[in-house]
Amino acid sequence: MYDLIIKNVKIIDGLKNPSYIGNIAISNGKIILSPSDLEGSQQIIDGTNLCVSPGFIDVHSHGDIALGKDFTTLCKVSQGITTDIAGQCGFTSFPVNPNTLDLLQEDLSIFTDNFDDNMKRFTSFKKYLDYSSKFDLTYNTMFLIGHCTLRTAVMGFENRKPTSKELDKMKDLVREAMENGCIGLSSGLIYTPGVYSQTEELIELCKVVKEYNGRYVTHMRSESDKLLEAVKEAIYIAETAGVPLGISHYKVQGKSNWGLPKQGLQLIEQAISRGMEITIDQYPYESGMNHLYVSIPPKYISNGIGELINLLKDKNIREEIKSEMINPTTEFENYYICANGFDGIFIADCPTFKDPVGMTIGDYSRKLNIDPFDAFFDILIKNHGVCTAIYFTMGEDDIFNIIKNENTVIGTDGIVKSLDGKCHPRAYGTFPRAIDYFHKKNKLFTLEEIIFKMTGLPANRYNIKNKGAIKNDYDADLVIFDYDKIAPGNTYQNPNLLSEGIESVIIGGEIVYHNKKLTGKTPGKILLHNK
Repeated sequence: MYDLIIKNVKIIDGLKNPSYIGNIAISNGKIILSPSDLEGSQQIIDGTNLCVSPGFIDVHSHGDIALGKDFTTLCKVSQGITTDIAGQCGFTSFPVNPNTLDLLQEDLSIFTDNFDDNMKRFTSFKKYLDYSSKFDLTYNTMFLIGHCTLRTAVMGFENRKPTSKELDKMKDLVREAMENGCIGLSSGLIYTPGVYSQTEELIELCKVVKEYNGRYVTHMRSESDKLLEAVKEAIYIAETAGVPLGISHYKVQGKSNWGLPKQGLQLIEQAISRGMEITIDQYPYESGMNHLYVSIPPKYISNGIGELINLLKDKNIREEIKSEMINPTTEFENYYICANGFDGIFIADCPTFKDPVGMTIGDYSRKLNIDPFDAFFDILIKNHGVCTAIYFTMGEDDIFNIIKNENTVIGTDGIVKSLDGKCHPRAYGTFPRAIDYFHKKNKLFTLEEIIFKMTGLPANRYNIKNKGAIKNDYDADLVIFDYDKIAPGNTYQNPNLLSEGIESVIIGGEIVYHNKKLTGKTPGKILLHNK
């Protein structure tokens, strides 16, 4: 007797093989292809006119910050995600130094409005793991350790090189995380305090990661004017340390920079020809989302977000910041210029003063008949620096060139704070949009090829065992979808709407999502590296 049978379904195996009509049985959480008894189960799904693929793997997740919450679960499984890789862009909830917890929580405020009281105890990955292992999880999660969090624990937000003692402490914390199952180190080199680090610091930390066959995944130092220099630095760090490299949400911002990703891909291919392993992740949208305050030069944030807000109350400082933001030669990742001004910066969510939510800063300033910079500064002040913004900065040709590279996989980079809180549409719609946008509408790939980029390829690159393919004895993590209907169901104004065409999601052989609802089943696991 099988636990579940899916019959007469179009099978896309996640390995780029031609799809075919067949039958799948599930027993003890494992896949059985071509079962002999198609009636040998009390639970039978008729897959006629439907497709089944391996569960989608989100290689770029921030779901660890609100792990186990209903809204985090829903945004993942409703688009077919069954496994994610969390701890990206240098940000994790561990390791914590209670003395700098306030600074860390300022950094992590883009991910959540409510911090767990236990967070001060997450002084190591093991302690975080002991805590998070108690959650009833719906989907599977793997963890990186975040460099920004690591640096905050050891050095706060200080803008300097670490001492040898401080570097040794960071290395010890990385070693502890790797020994307990982290898959590698992530960095966010435009964020405080990661932006203050130098290349050599990252190499030394990655050498520890190398001891455990881990990897380095980076939000690079630039995704605009200095993209090529940033690609070179990322390659140099990973190649010197001898670890595989992941380049997060690869893109370029600012119309004047469009075309640079293609040159960056050439650098990546040259490194691969030397023997490196490099994986690129991408979300299929022309906009990204970030803190609103990242539009301000980071030197004004070196003492924390609270101090930034105090600075913004000074008219002279406002004028100084404005002059630096409008100057293309100012040395920082200039989101304001990349978005072509405030008409390209859309306020996604604010925790307290919500009047500008759903509008660009340009539209909001015109509504009030005030200078857009005053509107910008006032929004930050009234929300204590905690706002999320969507930046329209990218070109479609670059998006297409990136996804066509054989080393590119799909990641959401999604951030969700609550069931009704505003977010970027990618948080709920990335994987259905990838199928709809890259395959159905623009014909860049066959269905089998785009599914491979969402399943088999990331499973291979991140060494996720027994997942990412429909094969005998592989884990029964599956997505059943209607090909004609599959598409994101949301918009920028209504980003929390669920995707269309996802019929059922199965994890560990249990149906966790059906008819646009969670079933309450919690078969998810924390997947540990080298365990």
